[in-house]
Amino acid sequence: MLVEVVEARGSVPRGAGTRMLVNAHGVAGTIGGGHLELQAIAMARERLAAWNPEPLVWAVALGPSLGQCCGGALSLRVQALTPALVQAWPATRPLFSLHLFGAGHVGRALVNVLAGVPCEITWVDEREAEFPDGPAAPHVRQVCAEPVEAEVAAGRPGDFYLVLTHSHALDLALAEAILRRGDFGWFGLIGSASKRAKFEHRLRDRGIGEAQLLRMTCPIGLPGLSGKQPGVIAVAVAAQLLAVSENP
Repeated sequence: MLVEVVEARGSVPRGAGTRMLVNAHGVAGTIGGGHLELQAIAMARERLAAWNPEPLVWAVALGPSLGQCCGGALSLRVQALTPALVQAWPATRPLFSLHLFGAGHVGRALVNVLAGVPCEITWVDEREAEFPDGPAAPHVRQVCAEPVEAEVAAGRPGDFYLVLTHSHALDLALAEAILRRGDFGWFGLIGSASKRAKFEHRLRDRGIGEAQLLRMTCPIGLPGLSGKQPGVIAVAVAAQLLAVSENP
C-alpha cells in the first residue's frame, strides 16, 4: 500500500508529497514517525489484508486527534500501489550534486554520513585502492582518474565541489580549476585559515580574481565545531552542504 501526505498545514512531521510504502511485514520510507505513522501503517495493513484497493483519505489534526505535540493538520491518502502509480511517480530531485575529491579518512566518513541523504556524489581519487571494498551506494559514483583536476570539467553548472585530497599541490590545482570554471554552486576546501591565506596568495599569482576567491569556503564545516576527527568533520560538512542547498 502507498501512504502519501497529500496536504499539510502548520507544524507537521513531513510535508505534502512525502510517501511511505507498507506491506504485511515491512515499511519503506517514513511520513515522520510517532503515533501518526503507527496509525497509518495499521490502516494500510487492514486495507491490504481485506484487499481494498480504493483510495482512502484520512484528515487528521495531530494534537486533538493523536495527542502529538505538533500543532498542525494533514491529510493522508492510503491506496494500493499499482503499475500506473509507479509509472506516474515523479523522480526525486537530489538536494545537491557533489563532486568530492579525495577518498581518504574524511572523504570516506562523509560518504557514510550522506548515505541516507537524497543527493548525487561523484567521488574522485587517483588512488583506486583508497575506495572502500564492495559496491558503492546507488547515488555514489566512484571515479579513479589521473590527472584528477581534469574531472572538474565533468560537472554541471550549480554543482557543489569539495576538495580534501592527500596532497596540498593537488588541492591547489583543483582549487584553481574550480575557481576558473566559476559556475559552481558551492566550493569547499579542507584546511585552516593559514592554508587559505597561502592558497589565496598562490591563486592570485595565477590570475584568480578577488571575487572568485571570496567564493571559496575554507575552512569548511559549521562554525563552533572544532573537532578534528574524520567523523566530526564529516557531520559538520554534511550539515553545511544541507544548509547551502536549502539557502542557495
